[in-house]
Amino acid sequence: MWRRNSLSSKLLYLSNRNHNHNFQYPDSLLRSAVIFNGYGVRAGVSQTQLHSSSGEFPVYSSNSLKSGLHKSDATRALRLLSSSSATAADVVGPSVAATATTATLIKAGDVAEVVRHYGRCYWELSKARLSMLVVATSGAGFVLGSGGAIDIAGLCLTCTATMMVAASANSLNQVFEIKNDAKMKRTARRPLPSGRISLPHATMWATTIGVTGTALLACKANMLTAGLAASTLGLYAFVYTPLKQIHPVNTWVGAVVGAIPPLLGWTAAAGHVSLDAMILPAALYFWQLPHFMALAYLCRNDYATGGFKMISLADPSGWKTSWVSLRNCLYLLPLGYLAYDSGVTSGWFCLESTLLTLFMTAGAVMFVRDRTAKNARRMFHGSLLYLPIFMSGMLFHRVTENQQTLTATTPGLFTSETQAQHGEDDQHIVMQRKGSSIGIQSRAPVAYASIAPFPFLPVPIYADSEL
Repeated sequence: MWRRNSLSSKLLYLSNRNHNHNFQYPDSLLRSAVIFNGYGVRAGVSQTQLHSSSGEFPVYSSNSLKSGLHKSDATRALRLLSSSSATAADVVGPSVAATATTATLIKAGDVAEVVRHYGRCYWELSKARLSMLVVATSGAGFVLGSGGAIDIAGLCLTCTATMMVAASANSLNQVFEIKNDAKMKRTARRPLPSGRISLPHATMWATTIGVTGTALLACKANMLTAGLAASTLGLYAFVYTPLKQIHPVNTWVGAVVGAIPPLLGWTAAAGHVSLDAMILPAALYFWQLPHFMALAYLCRNDYATGGFKMISLADPSGWKTSWVSLRNCLYLLPLGYLAYDSGVTSGWFCLESTLLTLFMTAGAVMFVRDRTAKNARRMFHGSLLYLPIFMSGMLFHRVTENQQTLTATTPGLFTSETQAQHGEDDQHIVMQRKGSSIGIQSRAPVAYASIAPFPFLPVPIYADSEL
């Protein structure tokens, strides 16, 4: 407790002195500068001191408060001090509240900075732009595999799980290549080589999202889709990544890994694998080779410094690299026709895909004729345009199940009117049976004959169900 006699005398002395000097306000009255730095609490430039045991009035610094108090506020504070029931909390209450508010804001800012720091690290570990490209291919496969109506919730779930698996694979790739990335200018600023995140932290992050994404597909989609996701993660992290330091075949293994996501999306929607499902994965496989060959040629010195075995390192003239690019561009030419012939897309996509592939092939031909960094960069940029346009064309010109049915029953140039009529009747019966199974009885055939393999036999005649 404050001692009444000593406190009253000192207050009287201060009151007289302030009155004679036009009440010069103390600079540090009621300020407690506390700075939160996110790891602890640090005392500021000056701090209010209340000595209850000795009864001495605290001595304030003349430069501690930058914004002075109003005269009424200082008078009220002195009156509180003169009262024996006044406590330290009563005196410094408003200032402590202001300081606490400021400290809370500073602490919230530090928390936001920490979240921003690790969010940026996770973003770079996941190679987010590459992962989003993988998600786009998976989503395109899901739409193509849906056939008719698209399950929006299933599409979002598949894309989310694919993003998690792709981010996990890219993060593990950087965990295993931390020493190699530190040697290359292109990758030296990544989170692990630069020390912005620890190795155990990155490993835990990669493992958690990889397991979560695979489990999500297993629970919400099917086991086939989850198996494809796990194979993508395993091939990329544990086969492709070490092969980069052993043999140039790593590029072809990486192309296989990149071709799996659209198949993953197809199986998530359809639940099975068919020949139609292989068109988009084939496009992804053949597209990746000229894309990566151009990148390997442009960054061959950086790859050599990092210790990666690329085909461009054993090909100083660039002859093999350019021919691999051209050959795989030519492999892309028939895919548009195959998509049309299998009924996945309309005929317009066949034309558009052919023109698009010829455009990319022209860049590869220029790279073969003149193997310079300029032509390699031109082919690389052309490959960046090819994939989104190709997938967008497939989605825009895709043929649904209803359209396939109408196409199959529409008379063509070489279809007789009788055959078309029989096809329409059969389709009408099938649609009735699909719509409702109540009150529909199957009609027994009178003539047990088959069209194939004996086409000369008559078509089966069905007895009337009412007879």
